Amino acid sequence: MKNLFKSLRHHYWLISSFIKKNATFVFVSAIVSFFLILLSVNSLPFVNTLLSQKKEKIGMIGRFTLQDVPPEITTLVSSGLLTTDEKGGLVPVLASTWELSDDKKTYRIHLKSDLLWSDSKAFIAQDIPYTFPGIEKKAIDDKTIIFTLSEPLSTFPLYITKPILRQPLKGIGGLYQVESIRYSKNKFIKELNLVPQQNNVPYKIYRFYDTEDELISAYKKGDITQFTTSKKTITDIFENWKNTKIDKTVNTNQILTLFFNTQKEPLSSKDVRKAISFAIPQFENQGVVASGPIPPLSWAHNPDLKKYTYDKEKAQALLEKNIDASDSAELELFTFYDYLSNAESIKKELEASGLKVKIRVRSYMPQEFDMLLTLWNPPIDPDQYYFWHSTQKNDNLTRYRNVKVDLLLEEGRRITNRDERKKKYMEFQETLVDDVPAHFIYYPYIYTVKRK
Repeated sequence: MKNLFKSLRHHYWLISSFIKKNATFVFVSAIVSFFLILLSVNSLPFVNTLLSQKKEKIGMIGRFTLQDVPPEITTLVSSGLLTTDEKGGLVPVLASTWELSDDKKTYRIHLKSDLLWSDSKAFIAQDIPYTFPGIEKKAIDDKTIIFTLSEPLSTFPLYITKPILRQPLKGIGGLYQVESIRYSKNKFIKELNLVPQQNNVPYKIYRFYDTEDELISAYKKGDITQFTTSKKTITDIFENWKNTKIDKTVNTNQILTLFFNTQKEPLSSKDVRKAISFAIPQFENQGVVASGPIPPLSWAHNPDLKKYTYDKEKAQALLEKNIDASDSAELELFTFYDYLSNAESIKKELEASGLKVKIRVRSYMPQEFDMLLTLWNPPIDPDQYYFWHSTQKNDNLTRYRNVKVDLLLEEGRRITNRDERKKKYMEFQETLVDDVPAHFIYYPYIYTVKRK
């Protein structure tokens, strides 16, 4: 006990002597250390994030460059002048207000004050990169820009909802900013790190893979903590994993659609197209049944459209009435690998109804087809001029021609009053669904596989 006391007294005198000789140094070191810690935690958000906030490691399939980063990421990094709510209504973001001239051709946009790029440079009207064919753009001053159209176009504000970016992925008003980018040997983005601009928001790491097998393997090894897929067969792999949660939602921004070539026999017959629609199964385990081209969350959605519910007897009766056995040539059904199982189910039902069908799988959009099965992204605004107007050669895949529909689409994009526009689009949907240039099958389920 006496030896312990002597040892403690000895160390006490050593420490006391050191502090007396180096008091100034000890005091300054303590103050500097305190402020460095304070600065690191509070002034540098990415350090705070790395140390105290959780990370989401998100896997995605695809090869991307800085010029074609997925919208899921660009909308986190930056904002547009405007945005849209769930029903397609316009909401200002970088813009504070805007006015439309009496002739409906000129939009004057006013920017919010003190906008900064993510690298802290001032954002001014002259920085706005939007360019559109046939539309004149002019910055009046640092906070005002004018777009002048050659003719009224009610959908123009949607064009200025796209996130504004300058390379390498610098944005304005985003929830996140890019911290670092890693590339693969072939110059595609391999990993993208996003640091949040607000507290209580997770750090996001996006990692990109070429195939589904690579994505699944990355999740199993822990390289990623979550990913999304529309394939139930993939989620089944992780269904019994105790540390994994699987959430199912409906993506109403996409519709699995069967497009018909309306200018080719026998599909030029509306009744034949209806017969095929009645023969297509519902795929209820893969999505929510769709009935028309405008999604249910849109303010212009028509809930009372004609339904083509699976009815084998009605399909057979219509086909027997409209196609002679000698005229029943083999129809080519084009699709992509992701929808091959759907195409095989459709082929089975159509052949049971009396049609001959050959499936052709492609990795690119075919120039010619009898039928095309693919996932279609309808626009946020109900204006679908490019997809169904008879003058459109590229996007009107079905070569659909209907004078009434042409007129309704023309009027719908000229009118700015929403109530008047809605009347046009309600009638447009009724006419289009009755003509069946395409059969709208379902809104797909989306599964998020995520570690708990």
